[in-house]
Amino acid sequence: MSPLHLSPEAAARRARDLPSPANGEERPPRSARRKAVGRPPSPAWAWRLPRRAVPAAPAVSAAMAARPVTLGIDLGTTSVKAALLEAAPGHPSGFVVLASCARAARAETASVAAGPQGQEQDVSTIIQALNECLDALPRQQLQRVGGIGVSGQMHGVLFWKAGQGCEWTEGGPGLVFEPRAVSHLITWQDGRCNSGFLASLPKPASHLSVATGFGCATIFWLLKNSPEFLKSYDAAGTIQDYVVAMLCGLPRPLMSDQNAASWGYFNTQSQSWNLEILEVAGFPVHLLPDIAEPGSMAGRTFHTWFEIPKGTQVGVALGDLQASVYSCMGQRTDAVLNISTSVQLAASMPVGFQPPQTLDPAAPVAFFPYFDRTYLGVAASLNGGNVLATFVHMLVQWMADLGLEVEESAVYSRMIQAAAQQKDTHLTITPTVLGERHLPDQLASVTRISSSDLSLGHVTRALCRGIVQNLHSMLPFQQLKEWGVERVMGSGSALSRNEVLKQEVQRAFPLPVCFGQGVDAAFGAALVMLQRDLSQKVL
Repeated sequence: MSPLHLSPEAAARRARDLPSPANGEERPPRSARRKAVGRPPSPAWAWRLPRRAVPAAPAVSAAMAARPVTLGIDLGTTSVKAALLEAAPGHPSGFVVLASCARAARAETASVAAGPQGQEQDVSTIIQALNECLDALPRQQLQRVGGIGVSGQMHGVLFWKAGQGCEWTEGGPGLVFEPRAVSHLITWQDGRCNSGFLASLPKPASHLSVATGFGCATIFWLLKNSPEFLKSYDAAGTIQDYVVAMLCGLPRPLMSDQNAASWGYFNTQSQSWNLEILEVAGFPVHLLPDIAEPGSMAGRTFHTWFEIPKGTQVGVALGDLQASVYSCMGQRTDAVLNISTSVQLAASMPVGFQPPQTLDPAAPVAFFPYFDRTYLGVAASLNGGNVLATFVHMLVQWMADLGLEVEESAVYSRMIQAAAQQKDTHLTITPTVLGERHLPDQLASVTRISSSDLSLGHVTRALCRGIVQNLHSMLPFQQLKEWGVERVMGSGSALSRNEVLKQEVQRAFPLPVCFGQGVDAAFGAALVMLQRDLSQKVL
């Protein structure tokens, strides 16, 4: 069931669940009020989109102009997406999608400092993909945008010089910005912080542990291995924080607690960085962004941007996990299951819930900030569709060794068909070929092997069951029930094309399960801003 088809009650409930600034006014960050930033320097070099012939925008009716339109942007690891949402009072959900566009980022670049363990992306390439997305959206709809929501890949970090992070120039229809004094983005996939290095770091005062690829761990690594690098910059944030800062001309970046928690060394209860712990360790705390509520406004656009008017509201950047969940969680009693390359099962915690204050790295469920000071309970398995892909690749390789050639797509469809006919099996597969974050040394295993359970159908059924059972062991049905979950919204590419996985999900979680739900962080970011706008109008 699509989020565009929420019941009116669910849509109203979602609107109530979002935080709204007092008196409908923009809320400054708790840490400090912002000073106005001056106009960026004139560009010395102009980056331009390929120009295209654009017809004059048609006249917009008064009724259409009165309906709010929001732009949602998601800056993902492999792609960038933009979506336009419009308030639609006559629609059951109260809103519709006007247009969307996605572009592959292809931003991976070599890490000079970290070598093969590093995972970095070129920021200019990411922004080029963003500009291409905006350029593909209808001009007349962009002119109506009254709010911009931005989400993106969590944990990662990039650095820039305040006031010099970009240059604005003419490019295609309207102004665009081009990164200038900016580092590469060191992503969440970065592996430079090995277990020995992580063990040497101070223990955070937080219920969330620190892992390689987390912003603060990466900064600690750079402090030890490339201290001169850090001296070149005075601002840092996630890629989504950077985009918001550039759009609004912020002198210092703002960061929601969703992204701050993903960096590590952030206490979600006090809504503050572990400053004392970090300062004692020599950490450059001046690089830490100021904190603001997710769903609040970071500022207003400093320039007209692809026909979007100057002065348009821009929300504080969100985490892609939270934005994705928000895009399809119609009610607080829903759990969201996504099985793609990896697997995530998330549920909104009851109002008033506070995570345990003792750090437990072996805990399979993590609690991340959501909206309005609530939390998401999340079980994130590293083993999902990638395990099925590994199995298919193994079969293809075996057949090649036997002198037979077959396409992987053909193998996949045949093995799912075989498993669909094999309704049950005694074979047991623990599919953790990649380990898990809470059990990094765990390997996969096969048990209860008998001669009657060795067919392709048996093995594939056991593998699909193992993927779901592994997730169930991390976050059991009984726990979901205690949290008040009444329905599971199933989504993801691996789940959508695999009837056997769907059967195993229904077997493991005896709750109503709705399949086919799209998880879309760009949509979620736009929806947050749209509900904010509608909430202000109600006030």
